[in-house]
Amino acid sequence: MSIVQVLRFIFLLTVCGAASSNVARNVLLLIADDGGFEMGTYRNKICQTPYLDKLAKNSLIFNNAYTSVSSCSPSRSAILTGMPAHQNGMYGLHQGVHHFNSFDKLESLPKILKQNNIRTGIIGKKHVGPKSVYPFDYEQTEDNNSILQVGRNITHMKLLTREFLKNSSSPFFLYIGFHDPHRCGHTNPEYGEFCEKFGNGDVGMGSIPDWHPIYYQPEQIQLPYFIPDTPAARKDVAAQYTTISRLDQGVGMIINELKNRGLLESTLIIYSSDNGIPFPSGRTNLYDSGMAEPMFISSPYHKERRNQVTYSLTSLLDITPTVLDWFQLDTDKSKPILSGKSLLPLLIEEPTNVTSEAVFASHSLHEVTMYYPMRAVRTHRYKLIHNLNSNSPFPIDQDFFLSPTFQDILNRSRAHIPIPWRKTLGTYYFRSEWEMYDLKKDPEELNNIADKSTMKGIFDMLQQKLFDWQLKTNDPWICSPHAVLEDKGSYKNNPKCLDLYNVKQ
Repeated sequence: MSIVQVLRFIFLLTVCGAASSNVARNVLLLIADDGGFEMGTYRNKICQTPYLDKLAKNSLIFNNAYTSVSSCSPSRSAILTGMPAHQNGMYGLHQGVHHFNSFDKLESLPKILKQNNIRTGIIGKKHVGPKSVYPFDYEQTEDNNSILQVGRNITHMKLLTREFLKNSSSPFFLYIGFHDPHRCGHTNPEYGEFCEKFGNGDVGMGSIPDWHPIYYQPEQIQLPYFIPDTPAARKDVAAQYTTISRLDQGVGMIINELKNRGLLESTLIIYSSDNGIPFPSGRTNLYDSGMAEPMFISSPYHKERRNQVTYSLTSLLDITPTVLDWFQLDTDKSKPILSGKSLLPLLIEEPTNVTSEAVFASHSLHEVTMYYPMRAVRTHRYKLIHNLNSNSPFPIDQDFFLSPTFQDILNRSRAHIPIPWRKTLGTYYFRSEWEMYDLKKDPEELNNIADKSTMKGIFDMLQQKLFDWQLKTNDPWICSPHAVLEDKGSYKNNPKCLDLYNVKQ
């Protein structure tokens, strides 16, 4: 028996032994709101995140984690069901006029856990519905509180966490939905573009007792490659950094609550974000800048890979299977069958063969007016994106439209002033129906090779992978935009894509 096999055997004995002897097994899921890689763990040397970095050192760090949809409600529904948004019904945002909901008879993670006598709680941003599909035993969210208080006031969030833990008998699942570092210039401009002034102690801003604000100079911040290098964008990112540091301090306090109650050594901790950051090519996009997410998992029963990195392709669709596996609940009985996988084996060893690995993404809408469905498949080497509504300009959401970064892009474009940006407003708006990128040679996804004859074999392979995934996950858009899916009546037992003959000649 090899060393790896021995370690796996010991790990399984430890996990199974803990369960069989009724040792508490809990889960803490921490989800940032539009969070990115602005932390020391991912080599950002400016944004100060000591508590996230400390958690990462006690975790397996994921370098290839991706959301399955770059939009808030759809992503959160996918996290809590293990099913892509097109399969669970959350096609766009849940709140207000957008009013999207998951299907009524869906078996979500909190519902499954509740059925198995695992206490569930959510503090902060929920942003999914209906409540009958996503029931929690303990709820302190935007549905019954101010989202600023339960999502950004980290002192209040700490006290709510304490209340939940005090009244919880193990096992439990606690989901913390931070509202940082989401923009708030559209809804609460008095607090700054990212609510970076909320609770900072200035006149009229209120005070968050446990928060020690950290401010950043625009000229010092590290700009991601996909953001224009302009004064407006730098000031924007500097404000974002301040709220990331607030989130970081909140993470530290919540974990400390676990420690104070003696629960840290029995709790699996997962940290990630729902989608890309709210900047051009970020949120609502299926480029890596919109799909790639920070992620780390800390297991109390496995320490061998702590502070190590996994390069295995991972999806946020894997979170539900991972939690079910942690509680040793049978995922094979899930209906419909989950398309993700448990990540617990990665805590034991890195897979030796990753050639067949792929992650998928499915984006249909963000706001209700933003109909721009996209589907994507990503392997270690290549990315294929299908833009189903490519004849329309790429839509812009309300809060990003008002952002200093985008307003500066608009003003410069109108005045024909050069923008230090890898794209133009025109190339950002208007995209080919198919985009394909060689991520090894073109990690910034700027050179579309979908039409290259020399790449046809790779293109066809990726296209088939994507089609197979859409078929497996019952994607209603599987035939779009050039055919209609007929799967009822005469076609009930033999579904077909019937050609519309609408391809431009």
